[in-house]
Amino acid sequence: MTRQVRPAILSVLILTLICGGIFPLLLFAIGAPLFSSQTHGSLLTRGGVVVGSRLIGQEFSSDRYFHSRPSAAGNGYDGTASGGSNFGPYHPKFASDIRQFADQYRKENGLAADVPVPIDAVTRSASGLDPHISPQDAALQIPRVARARGLDRNVVRSLVERYTEGRQFGILGSPRVAVLELNLALDQMGRTH
Repeated sequence: MTRQVRPAILSVLILTLICGGIFPLLLFAIGAPLFSSQTHGSLLTRGGVVVGSRLIGQEFSSDRYFHSRPSAAGNGYDGTASGGSNFGPYHPKFASDIRQFADQYRKENGLAADVPVPIDAVTRSASGLDPHISPQDAALQIPRVARARGLDRNVVRSLVERYTEGRQFGILGSPRVAVLELNLALDQMGRTH
C-alpha cells in the first residue's frame, strides 16, 4: 500500500505546484505585457482618475445619460454582490418586475404604452453587472438624452453608432453599446462645445 500512497501524494503535490503556481505565474508573465489593460481590469480614466471599468456596468439615472440594464446585484451594480434574480419565466415576481421595468422605461423615455420595449431594458443580466445595452435600447433613449443635453438627435445617434460594438470575432453574441464609454463621450462632448 505504501508503494501506491507515496506516488499518489507526490503526484498531487507536483501537479499542485505546476497547475496552481508555475502555470498561473507563467500566464501572468506572458499576459501582463501583451494585454496590459485587461490584466489591470480594463479601467477607464478621465483626468488621471479611474471612473470605471469596461467590464462592469454602472447605474445612471439622470436624463442626460443612457441608462444601463437593470441590475440584481445588491442595491444595483454592486460588484461585491454580483448575481441575477434567479426567477424563472413563470415566477410571479419575474412577470411583475418586467411590467414595472417596462412602465418605468416608457415613462422615462416618453414612449406610448403600446411601444415594444427591448428585452434587455426590462430584464436583469445573469451577473447583474452588464456594461452593455442593445442598439435597440440605445435607439429608444436617444431622444431623451438629446433633449436633456440640448443636442441634435443625429449627433447623439452618431455617437451611439461609434460606441456600438459588433459581434465578437464576427459571429459570437449580439451587437452591443458600451454604456459607460458612451456616457463619458457625451460628457466630453459637452466640454468641447
